[in-house]
Amino acid sequence: MNRCKWCDLKNPKYVEYHDKEWGVLRTDDSYLFEMLVLESFQAGLSWECILNKRENFRRAYDEFNLDKVCGYDEEKIAELCSDSSIVRNKLKIRASISNARIFRDIVKEQGSFYDYLCKFTDGEILYECDKTTNEWSDRISADLKKRGMKFVGSVIIYSFLQAVGVIYSHDSECGLYREK
Repeated sequence: MNRCKWCDLKNPKYVEYHDKEWGVLRTDDSYLFEMLVLESFQAGLSWECILNKRENFRRAYDEFNLDKVCGYDEEKIAELCSDSSIVRNKLKIRASISNARIFRDIVKEQGSFYDYLCKFTDGEILYECDKTTNEWSDRISADLKKRGMKFVGSVIIYSFLQAVGVIYSHDSECGLYREK
């Protein structure tokens, strides 16, 4: 099967992620939270780097249990900053914790994070390729920043929306390509 040009065929984790996860609509808060954290750690790095560390992130972040992450204190921050199996960027680690608290507030306010996203997307799935931002990612990014989130620029949010299936972006040459 042909795959998207970005998929490193030499990396089995990447191939499996491309084939079975990327672009598949997922609406559960636990998955959306995990992906938002991972995408924010991607800033300035490659997705492949983050994907290769995903299991380590899951372990370090208590399986992305939202309530646990919201309760992280300085001791846990120091532990994360010393964990060489994840990305040890103190700003991103601190942001992931404050972002978790904002994520939780959004879930309380909207019912779910997916319901929050639907305020911007009207529950639609967008089919488009070869973009890094669009009106949805611009508006969601601006709102998240206004709420205090960090590392949620429009490019990161666009990548997040692709990953969770809100934007379907398999290349036209890919065996998984679909049009609306």
